Amino acid sequence: MANPPVCKVMDYGKYKFEAQQRAKESRKKATNIVVKEMKYRPKIGGGDFDTKTRKVEQFLGEGHKVKITIMFRGREMQHPELGRKILDRVAEMVADVGRVEIFPKQDGRNMTMVLGPDKKAQAAAIKKAQTAAAEAEAEAAGGTPEGVEPEVTLNSDLLIESGIEAEIDNEIEIDNEIEIDNEIDNEIDNEIEIDNEIDADTVQPEAAEASTLEEATKE
Repeated sequence: MANPPVCKVMDYGKYKFEAQQRAKESRKKATNIVVKEMKYRPKIGGGDFDTKTRKVEQFLGEGHKVKITIMFRGREMQHPELGRKILDRVAEMVADVGRVEIFPKQDGRNMTMVLGPDKKAQAAAIKKAQTAAAEAEAEAAGGTPEGVEPEVTLNSDLLIESGIEAEIDNEIEIDNEIEIDNEIDNEIDNEIEIDNEIDADTVQPEAAEASTLEEATKE
């Protein structure tokens, strides 16, 4: 303590108001996590299971922890694997929004498991949903979304078959060209033979007339 004592003159009302404001701000920043509870039975029906699981998913999406309780009755205690199977199904269905914090354990006639919100999984699920929605809109519009290149998959077998077909087509075209050339050559040969026959027909009468003239001259 200072000697002589030092004191500060202040407004107590103002000091009390500022303290209340600081406490209020700290309460706003604090996260209020509530542990919800959802109860299942080993012989629960499909509709009830889906309804309860959707509610668990909603709680996790709101940032709350969820305690899953499997209630056994009578001889159901002899089959704890039924309860474990239900807990595994619940954890699998809410994997996009939550994760297992306390793994299943037996607690008297009940089997419990605690799920907590998973921010990373929730962000990944939201991003995946947005991507799927963009692709669906692009398909409906008949195009591809911006920044997404269309995927092109080529089948090697189809490429090989198309290459073989192209080679066969080329060979057929070459054979057709050769046949056309052969036909043209045959036509030219036929024309030459006809010309030769015509020349022979014209030469033979001329030769016969020449021989007749020579014989008449000799006489």
